[in-house]
Amino acid sequence: MVKISLQIKATLENIEELKPSGPEFRWYLKFTCNSCGEVSQKWNYVSSDNYTPSIPNRNSVHHLTIKCKLCSRENSTTIIENSIKSYTAEDLGKFKEIVTFDCRGITPNDFSPREGWIVKTSDGGKEFRDVDLSEGEWVEYCDKTNKAVGIYEIESNFERI
Repeated sequence: MVKISLQIKATLENIEELKPSGPEFRWYLKFTCNSCGEVSQKWNYVSSDNYTPSIPNRNSVHHLTIKCKLCSRENSTTIIENSIKSYTAEDLGKFKEIVTFDCRGITPNDFSPREGWIVKTSDGGKEFRDVDLSEGEWVEYCDKTNKAVGIYEIESNFERI
């Protein structure tokens, strides 16, 4: 069992908190097979509300089970319970762990933020739901605070725990 955390860093403008929407949130990842080194070309998603059958002879549940196209090895990933966190204005300018995965046979190597984020604006402003970060940035106007709000320069990395 290898635990790997996904960390993000972003520039937030008039935003207090950025967080995934809940158990249905889809973490879009690309993986490398630990057995043969094959790098996936397609995006796979991992979601807490999506359970796949466990690998034979094990009593566990996985959020994603995939077979390597090159070596045919079956690999899995599970989102560690209670590991999902928000990225806040206090985290600005530094990488912060936002989710941890239990990876068996694969290692995530790329992350695409896509849709499903919740953005809470600062100064008691509006909450925006189902925010799409697939363009790498997001800009809106908060009519409660009369300020522009935005998320820019999204970066991610993975760290073994």
